Amino acid sequence: MKVRVVLGDDHTMLREGLVALLQRESDIEVLGHAGHGLDLLRLARTLHPDVVIADVTMPLMNGIEVVRRVRSELLPSKVLCLSASAQLGQVLETLEAGASGYVLKGNCYDELARAIRHASSNQIFLSAELVAPIMSTYRTAGGVQDLLMPPPLTWREREITQLFAEGYSTQQVAERLHISAKTVATHRAHVFRKLNIRGVAELTRYAVKEGMTSLE
Repeated sequence: MKVRVVLGDDHTMLREGLVALLQRESDIEVLGHAGHGLDLLRLARTLHPDVVIADVTMPLMNGIEVVRRVRSELLPSKVLCLSASAQLGQVLETLEAGASGYVLKGNCYDELARAIRHASSNQIFLSAELVAPIMSTYRTAGGVQDLLMPPPLTWREREITQLFAEGYSTQQVAERLHISAKTVATHRAHVFRKLNIRGVAELTRYAVKEGMTSLE
């Protein structure tokens, strides 16, 4: 039986190239692909793939948020995160969110195919460069849980933070999330208070630092 996957990445050439390569694998079937996180989550909801491949820095909803939503909604899919960054904090946050693996974009394609097979077999996959630093940190800190502070924002607040950081207005955020502009403004006020910031510029810096968006 083939491993059924969906893939999300906002770089069209990379996304289509990966889809073409994955379709050559005899044991992998690509059900669909998306250019941003909200579309990828919709594919996960409707198609119920075995594995979701999510770029960490997708617009509208980043890969880590996709992992959280897949887990919170009890969808049957495993989620692999794909990223150009080997930043340890981001890798750990991804694993804490519930990802089944973290694959570096700079590595060969074969690694992604292996990661898909590992995830479909309920195994965790990490690019080789990440294993040693993660194990070292785990041993010295006593566990991944000791390294990660609970996120100060709710998933909805993080979702709204990313959209504001990407330049969307209050009304545009409301339309995309199918909530009222008043609700968006309330969430934004909560975010500003929690983070002790006073404007969208500071909010954008926070979003970039937290890996919610790359603003590329």
